[in-house]
Amino acid sequence: MHLYGLKSCDTCRAALKALRGAGHDVAYTDVRADGVKSSDLERFIAEFGDAIINKRSTTWRGLSDAERSAPPLELLIANPTLMKRPVIEADGTLHLGWSKETQQTLGIS
Repeated sequence: MHLYGLKSCDTCRAALKALRGAGHDVAYTDVRADGVKSSDLERFIAEFGDAIINKRSTTWRGLSDAERSAPPLELLIANPTLMKRPVIEADGTLHLGWSKETQQTLGIS
């Protein structure tokens, strides 16, 4: 299992703690500190479309209209914190966010 998030994100920390507490071996990638490979970003975009862009973030609000009109891959490469998170990869399936549905799917009560 692999979790992509931010170490400073409360939701990502809660997800990581719950997953490890449930016995999952979780690899962690901090999108700001570690970066994310373009190939992974392309997979995320293919799976989630524009939903992968967090348009409620302070990073998004700080972008100009011209910057916001860039393709999602370019946006995420230039501003990795724009990625909605966490992105969790489990058994070849990608999950976006830490919703109750995601938690149930991953065996978290």
